[in-house]
Order: sequence, then C-alpha cells, then structure tokens
Amino acid sequence: MTPLQQRLAGHLQLLYPQSDVMELADQCLAQFGLGADASAPVPHRNLWDERDVMLISYGDSLRSEHEAPLQSLTRFVRTQLHGCISTVHLLPFFPYSSDDGFSVMDYTTVNPSLGSWEQISGLSQDVKIMGDLVINHCSSRSLWFENYKAGIEPGASYFVEAEPDTDLSAVVRPRTSPLLRAVKTAAGERHLWCTFSHDQLDLNFQNPRVLLEFLKIIRLYLDNGIRWFRLDAVAFLWKTPGTPCVNLPETHELIRLLRLLIEHLAPDAVIITETNIPNQENLTYFGNANEAHLIYNFSLPPLLINTLLTGSCTHLKNWLMTMPPAQHGTTYLNFIASHDGIGLRPAEGLLSDWELQSLIATLQRFGGRISARTTASGESKPYEINISLWDALRGTSSQGPDPWQFARFVCAAAIMAALEGIPAYYIHSLVATGNDNERVENTGSYRAINRHIWQQDALQQALIGDTHHARVFDAMRALLRLRRQQPAFHPNATQYTLHTGEALFAFWRQSIDRRQSLFAVYNISDQPQSFNLSELNLIATDDWVDLISGEAHNDRMAQITLMPYQYLWLSNRRS
Repeated sequence: MTPLQQRLAGHLQLLYPQSDVMELADQCLAQFGLGADASAPVPHRNLWDERDVMLISYGDSLRSEHEAPLQSLTRFVRTQLHGCISTVHLLPFFPYSSDDGFSVMDYTTVNPSLGSWEQISGLSQDVKIMGDLVINHCSSRSLWFENYKAGIEPGASYFVEAEPDTDLSAVVRPRTSPLLRAVKTAAGERHLWCTFSHDQLDLNFQNPRVLLEFLKIIRLYLDNGIRWFRLDAVAFLWKTPGTPCVNLPETHELIRLLRLLIEHLAPDAVIITETNIPNQENLTYFGNANEAHLIYNFSLPPLLINTLLTGSCTHLKNWLMTMPPAQHGTTYLNFIASHDGIGLRPAEGLLSDWELQSLIATLQRFGGRISARTTASGESKPYEINISLWDALRGTSSQGPDPWQFARFVCAAAIMAALEGIPAYYIHSLVATGNDNERVENTGSYRAINRHIWQQDALQQALIGDTHHARVFDAMRALLRLRRQQPAFHPNATQYTLHTGEALFAFWRQSIDRRQSLFAVYNISDQPQSFNLSELNLIATDDWVDLISGEAHNDRMAQITLMPYQYLWLSNRRS
C-alpha cells in the first residue's frame, strides 16, 4: 500500500465505515485519473504572493451583441485589467434553473449562452481561474433528479431523504423555506432535504457514489484550466438528523479527502471553502493546514462597512486583533462585496444587536433589501443585506448621504488591499455599479440588486466619460497596481494592529524577508483627523515615503492631518 492509498483509506474509513475502503480508495484514484504512487506536494508552501488580486465576475456580467459573454469578459481582463489582477473567480457557468447559476443542471457543460470550455481554457492562459464546485446541492431540473424520480442510477440514491415527522428542529437554516420537499416518485411520495430552496436539492454524500461523481467533475475542471476550487456552501454538506447539520466532523473529513486528491494531481491547485457562518466556526476550515488553503474573511464586509458608516473602527480593530496569523500554505480571502449580500451571521458576537439593527436601518435608507433566515425556534431573522457597495457607502449612519461617497468607497478598497490575505474585488465594485432595482423587480430576487448586467458598449462609454464609474475605475486600477508592487502586502506577511484612536484605523505590515515595513493609516471618519508620526515608532535610520502621494516623511515628530477618508501607505522603500 502506497502512502497515498494509506492516507486515502484513512479518510474513507471515517466517512464510509460500512464500505470496503481499499476498493473504494482504488475507485477514487481511478475516477480521478491519479496513480497510487503520485508524489505528495511540499507542505506549507505559499501558492501566492503580493501580486495576487482576484476579480469576481459572472460569465455574463458583460454582454455584447457580437460575441459570447466569456469572450467579452476575457477581452476586458486582457485590455482593462492588465497588471491589476492575477485570478478570476468565474461564478457558476453551467446550465442552471435558478439562483443565477447556483442551481446546477449539468456540471459537465458550459452554459452555451455564455460560451464554451475552450473559452474558459483560453482565459486560463492569462489568469488563474477559480471555479465554483456547487457541491451541496443540484437543480430539480437535473438528469440526476429525473433519474431519482424514476428510480434509476445515476441519481436514484443521490439525494437526502427524510420522513416528515423526523425531528429536524436543531438544523441550522440559511433560508425561510421549509426544509423538506414532497416529491412524487415511481416508488411513491418521498421527502427530500432542501437547505436553500426547493429547486436546490441536497446531495447525499453519505453515498460514496456521489463522491465518485464529484471526483470526475473536479478532474474535468482541472483538465480545462481551473486550478482554484471554491467549495460552495460546503459547511452544510453532511446531514445527521438530531444535529445542526452544519460544520459536522464528516464535512471536515470530506474536505481533507478532496484536498489530498486534488493536490496530489495538481500541486498548484487551491481549495477555498465558502462558509458564511460565525467567525470562530469559519476559522476551523483551515484544519491543520490540511483542509482549505483559503477561507473567506466573512466578518470583514459587515465590520468594514459598519466602520465607514459610523466613523468608529473599534469593532474592526478588535476583531482584527483576534484573528490568528494564517500558517504558511494557508491565507485569508478578503472581500467587501460579492454576488451575494453582506452576510450578518459573521458579525454575530462582534456587533451588538443594536449595532446590527442600526447597520440594517442605514443600508435600507440607502436602498438595501433584507433577506431572512429561520432560526431553530422558528423565528425569522435577518441573514444578509442586499445592496451594491457603491450605494452602501453613500453616506453615514448619523448624517445620511454626503459628498464623501467616492473617497469613502476608495478608502474601503484600500483597507482591503493592505490587509493580510488575498483581496477579491467584485466587478461591480471596480466600476461602481449602483443598485439594480429594475433587476430585482424582474427576477423577484433581492440578490439581483447587485447582479447588474452591463452592455459592453454602455460600460465602455461609462468608463471614458465624466462619470463616477470612470473615476472609481481609474482609482481602483492605480491602487491595485501599486499594491502588487509591495512585498509587505504578501498575503502571509506579518501584520500588527496599531492603536491610533477610534477615527484612525492603522496597522503595520512587514515583508517576509523583513526588507520592507509599511504602515497603513486610514481616516475612516467624515472629519479631518491628525496624528503625530512619533506614534508609529518609525525606524530613525530609514527613509520613509507615502506611496500614495509620493511625499517623503523624514521628520519623525511631524504632525499629519488626513482629510475625511484619506489614507497613507508609509513605506521604508520606494516601489
């Protein structure tokens, strides 16, 4: 037995103790096209550096009458974002029935309205691609589900059944719809588990045949140039009635198994877990550097937006000081906005109930919508705020809309650019797209408010005209190019939070080779703020320059005044 077979059998024994684990291990290797004697990757190896910046986009966020949307996106990346990003998170690009791609009908086919596998492979020649492995559920219009109803494989044993009188009160729900869906089958009525919606039927990973199906799917993605895998909604993967059915030990075990196989076949591959849950639970998905390479910093969006709306960085600073430095070979994925809303569960225990209600009320004033979930007691509770980032930062909680929207917006992007981890920018944040209320009305989905589809010609005109879109886009590109030149912004570079008061948010980064020190200081309020350089304890023998303005700061006792939402990146080396 090879070391790989031995490790694989160990994971399978914990997941499928009733199976012949050696035979199942051989099936996994064969399905994945992996030899049993494959070499193990080097542990604790960083597969990223300061040049890594991610773009988040749907395949059709840009549309043109003359070409497939994936071609339009590829051209935008090549011509408009050259030197700004390294990776594209290409949101689900499969045939789907709902949820803008996250209700997958066929995992093996590119939606023909978007393009083809050839175009995805072509994009992978320019940037790394992160693809969604929608692993918890599939569409009710999938072949698997049609086969389930007919009682034939593949599909007959692929879904989670439960009796309607089963006590499922402990199950954690991210939605308000009933958990079980009644389905008529050839064998009579059955009730299927639906964590998210009745069009999204949960897959039964207690059946090893489902695991083997997904190994084949992962291999297909690898063959077509995808190297980063986002495990969508993975925290809900394993179901055991009588438990919360979230973050179960078997879920972690399955992630370790997938990591083992993927990194043996493709040592440059990366796994990201999408676990929109409270902060301490989220951190467990690093495992012992043997589960996710990256985890989403889900607490960052509500805390950072709250900071800029209130003018107080207290909660953001306190949270940052509790976050453990990621081991080498792991790091955080930072984001403020994405295709989903601003999650509120990751702010639980970090913001008080009153502060959460104030945040919700402020963003509702700015056009936001509120999505709810059902708690174990049956109570409806806010789950996420649906709003574009541009509109979310149009003012403050106390004063409402104000003239500082542009400065506040860029300040938010600059904070994320400098934090430990890899920053990920939603395409609609790069171009400051506002709330798409018309799309909400047309789709009936609150999340559509931040899923605008740009006609390519219209966006091109917006980015060259005298518009806020052009101002933001130019500022964002300059910011990202500058960020990618700083070794102190390596995702695993040292970070220390500084104590500079409530209205100034500051932290120190030092490159892994210790050659660059960089102090990032931000005025997160709508009033000018001053501080003395002596507070930063600058090394007297070094020359210091603000990378943003190019201004030298060699008077260690000088007082600096930052205008509302102004910031500086004070470095001891020029880029």
